Amino acid sequence: MNSRNPSEPVLPRALKPGDTLGIAAPASSFDRQSFDAGIQVLESMNFNIAIPEGFFDQNGYLAGADQHRADLLSRLFADPRIDGIICARGGYGAMRILPLLDVDAISRHPKVFVGFSDITVLLGFLVERCGMVAFHGPTVTTLSSADSSTRDRLQLALSKPASLSLSAPSNQVIRSGSATGRFFCGNLTLLCHLTGTPFQPDFSGGILLIEDRGEEPYRIDRMLTQMMLAGCFDGLAGLALGSFTDCGSAEAVHRIVADRLGGLDIPILAGFDVGHATVNMTLPVGLPAKLDTRSGSLTFAEPAVR
Repeated sequence: MNSRNPSEPVLPRALKPGDTLGIAAPASSFDRQSFDAGIQVLESMNFNIAIPEGFFDQNGYLAGADQHRADLLSRLFADPRIDGIICARGGYGAMRILPLLDVDAISRHPKVFVGFSDITVLLGFLVERCGMVAFHGPTVTTLSSADSSTRDRLQLALSKPASLSLSAPSNQVIRSGSATGRFFCGNLTLLCHLTGTPFQPDFSGGILLIEDRGEEPYRIDRMLTQMMLAGCFDGLAGLALGSFTDCGSAEAVHRIVADRLGGLDIPILAGFDVGHATVNMTLPVGLPAKLDTRSGSLTFAEPAVR
């Protein structure tokens, strides 16, 4: 499997009304009711929907066998009738297909790709192996319960070739300062599980935003400690925190982050509406970004789509 390391990330084409979104299921099987409701949300945005053959296959807790899920995703990228791709849900299973994906075939067809949670590993794959910008944002099943700001942000991010920004509403500064670097965003548990694998992302010189759900504070401590000891945060320029839903109090999470990573001498800002809460604002992964604790913002100098 070959990899690319372009100096400039490839931007996907902006979506327009009437474009076709292909639906991928690279991880867990999913609830059909929330899936159908999410499809209705996408159709209300004036997108056509393409559900590939074999999409509803199941293999235990997975949405089909590993090779089947990998082939489905690769075909969506290669199919000229598909303008963008959004994942049905996260859950578990995306890591299993990483060695089965065709880097060159995907790299030749850069497209809007959206997902979060377990899909974190695919965002990293597309950015680091395929050299393209990907989007950390809602899945089809979470769109059914997402608020209007989440839906509006998704459509804006995918359709407008304009620079994006995001403010942390509560502006919870853990360590003050500002920094710029390539932006990466994802689920802490998945990033921790990638440690030591060939697919471990390189955060050096970058801005990282982490989020999670259902992890006890001691587990967050353990994951951050493991990644720190493994050198994952060496050279990191800035850290942002999204939502840590059902992970204890926000204050407890912030104390752990300050204790484990406060010595890195980088800006750390919490409170971004990104992750497993009702509000999950879409962000482009792989673009240069600036994190500024004074303004409480994350800003991208370049458009994420062309």
